[in-house]
Amino acid sequence: MSNKKSIESYNEPAGGWGALKALGEHLVEQGIAVKGATTLLRMNQPEGFDCPGCAWPDPKHTSSFEFCENGGKAIAWEATAKRCTPEFFAAHTVSELASWTDYELEMVGRLTHPMVYDQSSDHYVPISWEDAFATIGHHLSALPDPNMAEFYTSGRTSNEAAFLYQTFAREYGTNNFPDCSNMCHEATSVGLPMSIGVGKGTVLLDDFDKTDCILIFGQNPGTNSPRMMTTLRAASRRGVPIISFNPFRERALERFQAPQNPIEMASLTSTPISSRLHQVRVGGDIAVIKGMMKVLVEEDERAHAEDQIEILDWDFIRGHTVGIDGLAADVKATRWEDIESRSGLTREAITEAAHVYMKAERAILVFGMGLTQHRHGARNVQQLTNLCLLRGNIGKDGAGMCPVRGHSNVQGDRTVGITEVPAQDFLDRLERHFGFRPPSAHGHNVVTALEAMVRGDVRVFISMGGNIAAAIPDWRVTHQAFRNLSLTAHVSTKLNRSHLVHGREALILPCLGRSEIDVQATGPQSITVEDSMSMVHASTGMNQPASEHLKSEPAIIGGMARATLGSRSVVDWESLVNDYDKIRDAIEAVFPIFQGYNARIRVPGGFHLISTARERIWATPSAKANFLVYDGLCEDPDPKDDDVLWLTSVRSHDQYNTTLYSLSDRYRGVFGQRDVVFMSAEEIEKRGFTIGERVDLVAVSHDGVERVVRNFQLVAHAFPARSCAAYFPETNPLVPLEAHDPLSFTPSYKGIPIRLVRAESETRTA
Repeated sequence: MSNKKSIESYNEPAGGWGALKALGEHLVEQGIAVKGATTLLRMNQPEGFDCPGCAWPDPKHTSSFEFCENGGKAIAWEATAKRCTPEFFAAHTVSELASWTDYELEMVGRLTHPMVYDQSSDHYVPISWEDAFATIGHHLSALPDPNMAEFYTSGRTSNEAAFLYQTFAREYGTNNFPDCSNMCHEATSVGLPMSIGVGKGTVLLDDFDKTDCILIFGQNPGTNSPRMMTTLRAASRRGVPIISFNPFRERALERFQAPQNPIEMASLTSTPISSRLHQVRVGGDIAVIKGMMKVLVEEDERAHAEDQIEILDWDFIRGHTVGIDGLAADVKATRWEDIESRSGLTREAITEAAHVYMKAERAILVFGMGLTQHRHGARNVQQLTNLCLLRGNIGKDGAGMCPVRGHSNVQGDRTVGITEVPAQDFLDRLERHFGFRPPSAHGHNVVTALEAMVRGDVRVFISMGGNIAAAIPDWRVTHQAFRNLSLTAHVSTKLNRSHLVHGREALILPCLGRSEIDVQATGPQSITVEDSMSMVHASTGMNQPASEHLKSEPAIIGGMARATLGSRSVVDWESLVNDYDKIRDAIEAVFPIFQGYNARIRVPGGFHLISTARERIWATPSAKANFLVYDGLCEDPDPKDDDVLWLTSVRSHDQYNTTLYSLSDRYRGVFGQRDVVFMSAEEIEKRGFTIGERVDLVAVSHDGVERVVRNFQLVAHAFPARSCAAYFPETNPLVPLEAHDPLSFTPSYKGIPIRLVRAESETRTA
């Protein structure tokens, strides 16, 4: 695949022939043109394996092609014929590899052997599994306090592995569970329970077939969850208004050509998706939401005065909520001039959107990380929930809140115990089942773990998947904290940045991929995952493992636990690893919501974990849904200086989280490069620059620390005033560690105040 640098105009719809061509190129590039195509036919099928990419749910009646372009790329990435062997590590020092790009590291291929860092030679060298486990056990056993260890989890981890992982760490003695959710949808997990008593969405996939209106905030489905496009296309074609709020005019929010539809493909036609696409300013969503609520509240008052049909659902509000008076007073007191200034939208545009929403009997409110990754991300989620509650759009078919999660089991990991703030009843059930007393003190999330590492209070970091060194903020500070650790150990499938930002001792532990056959003592095993709509289903790999030296994640966890806890453990780790049914029996015993777990996952499509809010049962202290007031309109503190721009980080179309499938971004017309910053042509000219010029991005902060990324090319793109965008994770160094939501601790990746400075060098380091 060519990585020739260019900026071009791309006018094709999302999906379509462009998607098929790109997927084919990726399969060929990974050396699996035939194997990859065969593998894809088993992905997201009842008897197959779950996509290792996004968490969008499977339909009840699957077709032969239940995969999207980016899901196919994820499989090409995992099932690649390329291998990262001991011979590769012998040929390259860690210092040399640290100078490679993230894309170059990923392209080396699948890890094949457990490796340990040799400081004297600056190489990773082979190590036996037994010695690797012994190394981890030695370091953990030597700590004077279990809370000096961190147990990180990626959202790719299965329910079975996540449950074993939290059991191991809690028997060891800590609740330190930083996980990838802390950096993406934690604002949902924290904000929603305060409003409606649950930290998950309230809709099922079938609700999209019944809805009258869809509102989308801060979500780019064409890149981050492309299978959602089939659902949106179907809604659009039956006349459902879809109103999108996003700084970019994302191609998939404009029009989509369904690769599975022969008529669209043959005729080169496409389906319009958004009936209106409003380019809200970076950090302006809360102003839009308040503006829409202001329209609803004030028009409802006029309707009452004129004895007309009510706009708000007063039967629902009186019967199921508290706090309406405070919310109504707040939105009525909010001035339109402030709403327009902060949102970047006109009063007329916001009013029009509110009218579409108020006319819909059933509406679904969709949101992504454009809402959550702000200084007030949890409050953003709560304000959107207020908008949902005003019309009674929770607890009825075709309506509800729909957070679009990232990794395919990030929600399931939390359900089975990956949390730093465990509920006491959960800990009590864990104790009753296994016989050890778990710790009750709250542990670390990602931000507080990093803060503890910076202070020197942490010595060991174990990572179950992911690429945390790339995903975290404030690299200058946080990377040094990793290098000061005694041990880092990463369970991984591919080489990534985190293996090169390591402790004094470091281990790479290669594991099976989602698409690979997992055989334990009792035979082939299946794992389970929970999608973003709380459906739990089985996943069974079909490919031979990339290496005979790979272990499954449960087997690796069991090995670490036995080496660390030894004879003092009361958990029968060997039995659990030998038969995953026994892990699921244990999950069911600790979490009654999984009643009949093993039987239910053997039914095609799996089963749904009940949402109390969907049943209009409110697990809040008030026993009602809560209207929660948020003062002001700013999602992030506003420096107000005219020369300050608001930067949002985005993912390219050839990217999933920190994984880069290429250096291109087809839908935005960027090819072979990622060191670009998107701004409107008017904003570029206003600030005295020219299109194509190179600039440094300098963070605006008040702690005296210079945070800068250098030599980015200015690319003209339709974008709101005082706003710009650049790629994640390249701009993560600009985010101070303290720049996070105080409720959820989610870093503010989508709201970074910066200044542009004309570049003086070709350096591109943070």
